[in-house]
Amino acid sequence: MAHALVLSNAVAYTSARDISQTLESARSQVEERFLEGGTVLLSVMDVLNRLLNSLESVTTALDNKEASDTSADLRATVESLMALPVTDENRLQALVSLAHTGRELRKHVADMQETMRYLRTFAVTVKITGAGLAEFAGFAQEILERIYSGTDEVNRFATHLDSLDKEVKLAASFGAGVSKSYADTVPAVAGALRDDAAKIAAHRKDLGVIAREVGAIARAVQGKVASTLSALQIGDITRQRIEHVQATFSLLEDFFAGEDGARLDAGARKRLQNVIHHLTAAQMSDMCANFQRDSENVVKTIASFDHDMREILKLRDRMSGESGEAGGNFMRALESSVSAAHEIVKQVDTASRQADQVSQSTIGTAAKLSEAIGNIRAVKTDIHYMALNTNLRCSRLGEEGRSINVVTAELRIFAGKLDDSADAIVNGLPALEAAAGRVAPATDAGAGNLGESLTSAVGNIRSAANVMENELKVLAENGREVATKISLLIGKLDFQHNLGEALAGCADMLEGVAGTDVADISDLAETIAPLDRKIFKHYTMVQERNIHRGIIPASEDSTSAPAETAKAENDEDLFADALF
Repeated sequence: MAHALVLSNAVAYTSARDISQTLESARSQVEERFLEGGTVLLSVMDVLNRLLNSLESVTTALDNKEASDTSADLRATVESLMALPVTDENRLQALVSLAHTGRELRKHVADMQETMRYLRTFAVTVKITGAGLAEFAGFAQEILERIYSGTDEVNRFATHLDSLDKEVKLAASFGAGVSKSYADTVPAVAGALRDDAAKIAAHRKDLGVIAREVGAIARAVQGKVASTLSALQIGDITRQRIEHVQATFSLLEDFFAGEDGARLDAGARKRLQNVIHHLTAAQMSDMCANFQRDSENVVKTIASFDHDMREILKLRDRMSGESGEAGGNFMRALESSVSAAHEIVKQVDTASRQADQVSQSTIGTAAKLSEAIGNIRAVKTDIHYMALNTNLRCSRLGEEGRSINVVTAELRIFAGKLDDSADAIVNGLPALEAAAGRVAPATDAGAGNLGESLTSAVGNIRSAANVMENELKVLAENGREVATKISLLIGKLDFQHNLGEALAGCADMLEGVAGTDVADISDLAETIAPLDRKIFKHYTMVQERNIHRGIIPASEDSTSAPAETAKAENDEDLFADALF
């Protein structure tokens, strides 16, 4: 009889074990799929964080105060460039004024040279006239030597002025060419620099707007990923409820194998088994409905990522395009404009060096002229006194010295003319020095500083552009990785495919086994009370308890079961209770 009973039980519960195996397969799939989905979601969250960090770096680079200061420096440099034509015109006018002053002095030098020629003539005449008088021979030679010495001083004086005049003419000629070049190029180059700086500023502003748009979308996706991670608790809930159904079957088998179950006849066992099948079918059906609803929400959320990522990729491509080709064009245009500006600066530098050279030469020439004037005055004084002494000697000689006396009187008169020319030159020297000061004013910053400012400004802009380009490359890489992860996620989290079908198949199978009618086991309430309590204690959700009590009402012996909480009114209550 014992063998027959065992055989009967084996035949009766083969379907239950089959169902349990099917449930275990579904439970394993749920655990695996949701664990995999959670891992992918966490990786997406990680790459989203990197994307937002790279966006922050881009924004920091865009908001870089040094870049703004550099643009301001470039604009200031452009203003200095615009001032070059005026500066050069003033320098050219100063050169013209210096040339005019030099020519005025040259007239007085020419007068002095003419005077010295007359003095040489008179000195030779004195030498010829006094040839018969021994006491005048050495005197005439001495006067002649002094006149030659004075002539050399005047000629050196003239040479200095001639050299200065050549330098002034060369500088003025170059300056005139530069002025014409300025008129043709400076406004265009300065305008191009302004336009390039404005385009770069506008480009950076556009990038900032796009970066904020990408950030907004990325943060929205980040929020969706976080909510999806929370929603994945449906996987854990589903797994638990499958385990509870499995435990119900296991407890039923243990009950039938135990002392209480052995007292039941075949009909009672069959009725109890029917009720348990209805109970597990109801639990599975409710679980499938919840899974269907919540997993659909997850899938919808994940599906919305696709649109978000397309938007992020479009914005990323816009940023990469604007920072790549367009940004490169801006920099090439700027560097081309700066190259043209540097050519102008080179001309300025050359003109400035020439003007400085002329100014220094003029100041040096003025000093030499002052020294030469002193020497000429000394010569004039020597000639004057030598001629006076000759007059006195001639007076003592009477008729014999009269002819020499006439010539030496002329010497004194022409020597006096040297003073007039020397005075005119001395009076003109301050005007010469003042004109030289205007040629190279001390306040002129020089082209070197302007060139350095241009180089520095463009170097800083290029450095900022390189930083921006590197940050955008990182952003593009992170954007591409996010898109890849999202695409993978959509496939991994499509729980309806296969998994939902497997769970629904389990529920259908249980409903098929249970049949349409629930057997009456009210007469078995006292006997199955221990089984009822054990099954009821496994539940972690109010829904499970309510379903259980809807099929197996509480008996007096079941009062030790956990007190039921108020029925959950919405999904949030169910979810909160699932975590209890």
